[in-house]
Amino acid sequence: MVFSSIEFLFLFLPVVLGLYWITPPRARNTLLLAASLVFYTWGGGAFVLILLAAIALNYAAGRLIGWARDRDRPLGARLGLALGVASSLGLLGYFKYANFLVDQLNDIGHRLGLGTIAWEGVALPIGISFFTFQAMSYVVDVYRGRTRCLANPIDFAMYVALFPQLIAGPIVRFHEISDQLHDRRTRVDDIADGALRFAHGLVKKVVVADTVAAAADAAFGAQPSLLSMPEAWIGLAAYTLQIYFDFSGYSDMAIGLGRMLGFRLPENFRRPYSAISITDFWRRWHMTLSNWFRDYLYVPLGGNRGSRAATYRNLAVVFLLTGLWHGAKWTFVAWGAYHGVLLIVERATGQRPTGEASLVPLRRALTLLAVMLGWVLFRADSFPHALGYLQALFSFDFGVGSGAVAAAAGGRLVITMVVAGLVVLLPRGFVFGPYLLRPRRWAVAARLALLALALPYALLLVVSGTFSPFLYFQF
Repeated sequence: MVFSSIEFLFLFLPVVLGLYWITPPRARNTLLLAASLVFYTWGGGAFVLILLAAIALNYAAGRLIGWARDRDRPLGARLGLALGVASSLGLLGYFKYANFLVDQLNDIGHRLGLGTIAWEGVALPIGISFFTFQAMSYVVDVYRGRTRCLANPIDFAMYVALFPQLIAGPIVRFHEISDQLHDRRTRVDDIADGALRFAHGLVKKVVVADTVAAAADAAFGAQPSLLSMPEAWIGLAAYTLQIYFDFSGYSDMAIGLGRMLGFRLPENFRRPYSAISITDFWRRWHMTLSNWFRDYLYVPLGGNRGSRAATYRNLAVVFLLTGLWHGAKWTFVAWGAYHGVLLIVERATGQRPTGEASLVPLRRALTLLAVMLGWVLFRADSFPHALGYLQALFSFDFGVGSGAVAAAAGGRLVITMVVAGLVVLLPRGFVFGPYLLRPRRWAVAARLALLALALPYALLLVVSGTFSPFLYFQF
């Protein structure tokens, strides 16, 4: 079940909200856990057992750490930490990377004449990259003494499985939400504000992302050698818009749903295409993932507290793993390495995510170009595909090309790309989602336009069945 489906919008969500409002506060966590398990099972089927296993193992790890800390037994705390981290990484490693590892071993075995491993492919449980990271954050936060372990298993299970952010984030670190698990109030204003934020995300996904996807899919689905230079750039621009509006749209919807249930989920995007450096980009793009890696990997590795070489090493490790987190493909690893190299270059040359006002437009343009070129690796099916697409971008072939993009283009797509592309030109500090909730005159006008024009159009598209799954569901 996806947020932009008929079943969710007109059945699941109204029923859950109605039950939530009439349920006594002390029983609301139980209700949300039950609703979240239904939500996951609806789309994930038997994989809900993997989710429950992750919950049970990390709950036990947290209890062991809490017991050991209360009795000043550091060995027990370390064992609890090892249990939690190993179980989460074990589940993630097996279900997400086992197929990839076997493929690599079989390729090596075939080349060396050593034979291959008989293997049946493992299906990927939806959202496993997100709920395992949340579970690990709980174990680490309890181990560090940043928060106490949860005694009630229902509260912990609800934190891991909470349906607004279960499938594709935001990744909520436990210390960010621990107080809200027991002490939250849902007011009528929260329902209204959350509904606005949800509507904003729905429009971004259904009206923008799903529309520009046609050009992106056409360009990346064509033989790169047949693409003209304009076709390649139009396809790349379309994908640049698609992945932003798709993923940030989901995050807006998740934040809005959380708000309707009394939760304040962390922001995940802050105008990333207005960044003036790659460092600045990662402070604005998928911020909850960046913060997770910073707190639980980069800083424990030493961060930037050691020598320059150590800092560069830490950045390289973090971004290689960031790429691998997105998928078990060498192209994802290369995409992470690409961003890691750019960050190291910025460190080595003394660039910072600030600068003179006169240089901001140039730095924004160069950063956006670097990000867009990286998206080629992210979207391409293989290295030859990525290389061919990059060659098409700089082929200076202005001929007819494959015709794939032209066939996918239409008035609606062109208008959507032009309007959506204006997001690149907006002021760096302007973030539309939070702005919608402000009591300013232009914000009121934007709310009216959203509710009276954009939302009905988005719902019409949903009813007509023209939506598609969110891109980050595959991660």
